[in-house]
Amino acid sequence: MSKELEEGSQLMLDFEKIAKIAQNCSDVIPVAVQHADTREVILVAYTNQFAMQQSFKERRLVLWSTSRKVLWEKGKSSGETFELLEARVNCEQNSLVYIVRPRRGNICHTNNRSGEPRNCYYRKINFDTHELENLDP
Repeated sequence: MSKELEEGSQLMLDFEKIAKIAQNCSDVIPVAVQHADTREVILVAYTNQFAMQQSFKERRLVLWSTSRKVLWEKGKSSGETFELLEARVNCEQNSLVYIVRPRRGNICHTNNRSGEPRNCYYRKINFDTHELENLDP
């Protein structure tokens, strides 16, 4: 299932994700992660107060894993870590944007055919067919 979800061309959106998070992790807010140089949104994840404070203190991308319920330094195991340059808050103070610079490579746990990590938004939706088109195969 994961292979089809991550590499397939069928649109299978998880519209229940927020409800699942609310049941298990009520103390989180979404964070859009933006590449400082390209301004591309490379990830949307979640943070809680502790993860946010760690990010600010250490100037690195630290998030909260809503599935594992643990502090998560993005890329720590792969070496694809990120320097936190700036944090912005929206008008209602219920989401953040982190502007980051990769220390090496991209952010996604998936790789392209060359074995290089991609950014998480590597597929676009065809408006007419709803098929996914891989931009970084």
